[in-house]
Amino acid sequence: MELRHAIVSLVIASTLFVSSASTALAQSVRPGGGTSVTIPTSSIANTLDAGKRAHTNVRFQLPSVNLKEAPQFTGPPYSGYFYEDPASIACIYHLVTPRSGCNPNVVTTNPSGGGKAIAVVDAYDDPNAYNDLQTFSAQFGVAPITPSSFQVVYAPFGGVTPGSCMGTGTQPVQDPTGGWESEEALDIEVAHSMAPAAALYLVEAQSNDNSDLYCAVTTASGLVNAEGGGEVSMSWGEGEFSGETAYDPVFTTPKVVYFASAGDWTGVSYPSASPNVVSVGGTTPSRNPITGNFILENVWQVAGGGPSAYESRPTYQNGIKFVVGSQRGTPDVAADANAGVWALDNFVAPDSGSTYCGYTPCWLILGGTSVASPMWAGIVNAAGSFSASTNAELTKLYGDDYFDFNDIYYGTCGPYFGYFASLGWDFCSGLGSPNSHKGK
Repeated sequence: MELRHAIVSLVIASTLFVSSASTALAQSVRPGGGTSVTIPTSSIANTLDAGKRAHTNVRFQLPSVNLKEAPQFTGPPYSGYFYEDPASIACIYHLVTPRSGCNPNVVTTNPSGGGKAIAVVDAYDDPNAYNDLQTFSAQFGVAPITPSSFQVVYAPFGGVTPGSCMGTGTQPVQDPTGGWESEEALDIEVAHSMAPAAALYLVEAQSNDNSDLYCAVTTASGLVNAEGGGEVSMSWGEGEFSGETAYDPVFTTPKVVYFASAGDWTGVSYPSASPNVVSVGGTTPSRNPITGNFILENVWQVAGGGPSAYESRPTYQNGIKFVVGSQRGTPDVAADANAGVWALDNFVAPDSGSTYCGYTPCWLILGGTSVASPMWAGIVNAAGSFSASTNAELTKLYGDDYFDFNDIYYGTCGPYFGYFASLGWDFCSGLGSPNSHKGK
């Protein structure tokens, strides 16, 4: 471990030297790297909401200048930034043959594959979901969608018991803050770009109340099961609460593997904490600020993770009981959440009369563990194994070869930054980020 940390330190030192020696090149590079982070109202956690309603895990990572000039027609909408796109993500995680540096302004090979179905569950209505996904796909050269390959489904209102539903689904109202709609745009664009051949459903809950969201999960589960199997992604969550175990059976539909964001704050989030869900944490890919070349992947200090207060350790975590003790440990895996990815959202918030950026097309740079959950769902779908349940998928992941993951062993996280990344599983990034489709 000490040798590997010494190597990391050497790489960082070398990078700083190269950066300081290359200041003459800096004027051709746009300022960025999350210089200004805005957390929408929909992503602000309220302790009083635990057990009642969920929030998004998306954040706006804004460059120091507005993206108001005409965008490029292909690839990253604006050159000179080093935010991630489908091709750079595929390069970093070896989903395609990697190219040195994985610079998003250079690499163009996108992920391919996918089958059966992925369902993304979110709250409220995104009226531009289809058109935005279609435009996003054309911008980055991802396989186009059709009315049969991508569908928006309205879930009914929730019932009294977890996962029960009432009546027939009607079009939900729009979130007046616009936060949930940006969440939806991000989720479907990431999931589709990782598994472009999979049937994709956006299942919209009537609201972010738990009763409505878990009804939507039930609806999504039925759709995926009817397609022969696949994944359900949930980029939302809430603080743990007593009684959460009553919701765990919602995530047990046969042939469906469930993924949930571990959260964008220190601590444990539900449904990520459910033993029937793959908990997906966040990482920080680091790039040379001059060349844009990928350097390494660190933990994201504020990503969710830790031992559950209410869920017991599942059998697939018996091999890490010396870390988690008798409780369920989160996250299971992790992926980019803090570098910022390009997303398109032309939604107009009804209470403001304008989009977040005030112009069309509205290209945003979004982050949070909301990126990581649909990313993992898409990667697992494209891997083609289609496990019979989340338990089966997690049993496989925890039994995988060490080299099927990028082990994130540098950094700290958690309350008071008291958890340390280490070789193997830890509370900061679980098993690590994906390294190819192998073992997924």
